[in-house]
Amino acid sequence: MTSQQTEQITGGDLVAQALEAAGVETVFGIISIHNLPIYDAIGRNGVIRAITNRSEPGAVNMADGYARATSKLGVAITSTGTGAGNAAGALIEAQVAGTPLLHLTGQIDSAFLDQGRGYIHEARDQFGMLKAISKEAYRVRTAAALPSVIQAAIRSALTPPMGVVSVEIPIDFQKAKINPARLDLLPPPTPTPDAGQVAWATQLLRSARRPLIWAGSGVIASNAEKELTELAEMLGAAVLTSQAGRGALPEDHPQCIGFFGSNPALRDFIQGCDLLLAVGTKLRGQETGNWKLPLPATQVQLDIDPLSIGRGYPATAGIVADARPGLQALIEQLRGQLDPDPAFLAEIGAARKAVRAQIRSTLGPYEQIVDELRATLDRDGILVRDITISASTWGNKLFEIYGPRQSIHASGGGIGQGWQMALGVKLGQPDKQVVVLCGDGGFLVNCGEMATAAQEKIPVVALLFNDGGYGVIRNIENKHYGGRVFAVDLQSPDFQKLAEAFGLNSYRVKALEEFRPALEAALTSGQPALIEIDMASIGPFAVPFAGPPQEA
Repeated sequence: MTSQQTEQITGGDLVAQALEAAGVETVFGIISIHNLPIYDAIGRNGVIRAITNRSEPGAVNMADGYARATSKLGVAITSTGTGAGNAAGALIEAQVAGTPLLHLTGQIDSAFLDQGRGYIHEARDQFGMLKAISKEAYRVRTAAALPSVIQAAIRSALTPPMGVVSVEIPIDFQKAKINPARLDLLPPPTPTPDAGQVAWATQLLRSARRPLIWAGSGVIASNAEKELTELAEMLGAAVLTSQAGRGALPEDHPQCIGFFGSNPALRDFIQGCDLLLAVGTKLRGQETGNWKLPLPATQVQLDIDPLSIGRGYPATAGIVADARPGLQALIEQLRGQLDPDPAFLAEIGAARKAVRAQIRSTLGPYEQIVDELRATLDRDGILVRDITISASTWGNKLFEIYGPRQSIHASGGGIGQGWQMALGVKLGQPDKQVVVLCGDGGFLVNCGEMATAAQEKIPVVALLFNDGGYGVIRNIENKHYGGRVFAVDLQSPDFQKLAEAFGLNSYRVKALEEFRPALEAALTSGQPALIEIDMASIGPFAVPFAGPPQEA
């Protein structure tokens, strides 16, 4: 080989180099014959940490949690066929949440694609499935196209509105020898706020006397918490958040009502507001009673996705921009021109107290658990929530969140994802305490990732609320189906022994006074831990939680 010649690399090498160029430090997945060249390159390079999962949904959930906690690109690697199919539910969750996630899946040899000849790991129209559940999907069609496809996929995942981008890479292209490529990862485009849109919105905001802000995940994705706080205080506005927007304003701020938009105790207050500024939120169906919640007629909607403006509620004015520059433009136009109404600020304080008191009245003995968890967890600690009664009643609302990326939840509403997401969160934020709320039914969906937690030494604390089945559905059956309880009672293992078998610390709480000592011991152990809350011993909620409204 002459000095003029360039040593070729494999397609797997190029994928690993592209991830390194994008700043990826951790990937999640399961190794397979149809992604082995990618894993081999990652292992030889020694730059990226590869977490070996026990299931494809677990890998994607962990990558999802990692990305949400860090604002970095999450990366999950699966095999083709069954492997990619197994990942589908978790990919849907990440897409619903708007997580920047790159899903790399192998594919069979390109010479046999789409022929239905029974090639091992072949799946009929896998590409169609990935297109349906991802923001975008790519299939690498030649080895030479690998650099451009991988770069385009990474850029798309990180470009707002962010989401999942899946890439199929046939195994022969992963093994192929190709020339090294220059990897120029251009930053995502950011639209500049239109001066005319800002001027019209400013005019509306200037005339409002009882303004309401609804802050969503777009505020957090844009790192616009400072700007949101400044504008809210300038306007003297009440601030609601979406579920994903929690922490955009500290929930102990006197103007922050929080994630209570659908609470009946707040309906009169919302109707009494004269303007809504929605920032980075879709105003989702479950958060607005499927868009039946009466909101102020005058609405300013600020969103980086032009299709989001006016989609849920009609917009009087729209600003197409990322939250941070959009809010900065409004602040610049309004500074020194506003005089908040003290009487309205007092009403905000009263509304804050009313919605919290209403939730507390339903909790019974679990009110003490909320307060002790909040008192024990660091102010910047992170609470992750699976779909379970304790999350839906108090974890999603009453437990106060003080900063961005401290509240992670299953946006799509599917059970059994919180534990894995919490493991990814902890890997992304190793210096912060991470606690996850789970139910017994949901935890068993992916309990195999306890082995990942133990092997990788990920010190997450799981609070497992054990009510012997699918408690939310049981309550719905009791309330709306004449008490006909069916398919909800579950036989579960001894969770203490199960956790210990996997190598986790374990505790069982059967009385309220046992909770805080167990929590403190688990948090200080530096080890993954499971605390089982025996709900039969603790007692029932004062008001059974029977799920979202029936029309949701």
